[in-house]
Amino acid sequence: MSDHAELPLFPLNTVLVPGGHLPLRIFERRYLDMVRWCSSEGQPFGVVLVVQTEEPGQAAHVRIGSAAHITDFNTLEDGLLGITAQGGQKFQVLSTRGRDDGLLFADVRYLEPEPPTALPPEFGLLGDITRGFLERLDGQFPDAVPEQLDDASWVGFRLTELLPLDNAEKQALLELTDPLTRLQVLLEVLPRFQAEDDE
Repeated sequence: MSDHAELPLFPLNTVLVPGGHLPLRIFERRYLDMVRWCSSEGQPFGVVLVVQTEEPGQAAHVRIGSAAHITDFNTLEDGLLGITAQGGQKFQVLSTRGRDDGLLFADVRYLEPEPPTALPPEFGLLGDITRGFLERLDGQFPDAVPEQLDDASWVGFRLTELLPLDNAEKQALLELTDPLTRLQVLLEVLPRFQAEDDE
């Protein structure tokens, strides 16, 4: 994959991490066209988190996002198109341009994938929690293999995706480039959720 690419952008109120699963309802014409283009060209679209600006009613987006590869289509009960996308490589938005139909395209630079890093023993609890999530979400991660529970990046991204963190926290974790730093941050926030479970 080239370091640089042009991607249609889908700004959303969510953070997509590498390997993450993203179900979407598509109803705006511009995004129906985007899905059609991605499918015909075999290309991903880019997901970036929407952030509010100081101007009332105005929104912007962050500059670090993830490529989203469409993995499934279906027609929903309300007749709308449903798709499922899987998070791919992280990227940095270099510039954007809007088309006449309202679709936003971005020139992006793909960021280096994190090197495989074994899960250190001090983060074993995070691996156990991830395993518990996978058992409860049977079928959501059909490609998961036991070896991934020993990979620091994979465990960190799954917990970023599945823990009830706010979007700013998820975005900060996405932007980290060291998987062990990400795990340390996750380990430090765990007591917050344990306290909620005890209430």
